[in-house]
Amino acid sequence: MKFWANTSFSPPQHNVPLAQAAEEAGLHGILMSDHIFYPRDRKTPYPYSPYEDGRPIWGPEVPWPDVWVTIGAMQAVTTSLQFGTAVYIAPARDVFTVAKQVGTAAVLSNNRIHLGLGAGWMKEEFDQTGQSFANRGKRLDEMIDALRSLWGGGWVEHHGEYYDFGPLQIEPAPSRTVPIWCGGDSEPALRRAAKLCDGWVGNAYSPEDAQHHIKRLKRHLAEAGRAEDPFEVIIGLHVPPTVDIVEQASSWGVTGLMCLPWYIEERADDRDISGMQGSMDLDRKIEATLRFGETVVAPVREI
Repeated sequence: MKFWANTSFSPPQHNVPLAQAAEEAGLHGILMSDHIFYPRDRKTPYPYSPYEDGRPIWGPEVPWPDVWVTIGAMQAVTTSLQFGTAVYIAPARDVFTVAKQVGTAAVLSNNRIHLGLGAGWMKEEFDQTGQSFANRGKRLDEMIDALRSLWGGGWVEHHGEYYDFGPLQIEPAPSRTVPIWCGGDSEPALRRAAKLCDGWVGNAYSPEDAQHHIKRLKRHLAEAGRAEDPFEVIIGLHVPPTVDIVEQASSWGVTGLMCLPWYIEERADDRDISGMQGSMDLDRKIEATLRFGETVVAPVREI
């Protein structure tokens, strides 16, 4: 089982030392989440909100550092740790910005980059970046194909409904294409993951909800003719990662567990995660990460 530490909501200055601690502890990688800003007059409800009014589980003061700048800093002080996004709101940007940032990160890290992308939920971000919110799903489908072409190196062109360019060359290009995961557990998101992507990255769930979503994903994979293909499934769980839980998750088809090595208590939802991530002392996080490597990662390394 692969363990991915998620640093979302942490102070930006925690990321580099936590990456070093995660590598020392034997974790597989670091995941980061993405938002551009928090609008004062937010009208779009957060789809994973535990609150009746649909507000997010973080406030406007919570930092969202640019994921690719931060990953660049973390990869510079590590040698084997992998990096991914869960998730990056790719259709809120133009395709060349995404291709350039992710491709450069892959080159500089020696291919330690995984792009977890999602259609996005906050309309206000799309309005301010000049990208259409209404067709974001269809654009994302086409963007996935365009990104793979742009990362191929050499002269490339793409002529589709939403993206029409080339011949052109964008460098640096990674020596192998970046794995793409799709995030979200809506039917369109699971269908996109099964048809177009190399994996699916979900949210944090109870064991029961996790099994439910994975069964839905497997149905889409079967419909796409990919039931036997290699496919990454990365989720978080609201229960401690005991050996028994890790074995169960593996039997469901999970290949990677999102985790907070410094917070592994059982919980009903994630409403307190933002405050915990922001308030916990860095030294405590590092100490807990190293302990997590000894008590959790090492015992289940072969599962």
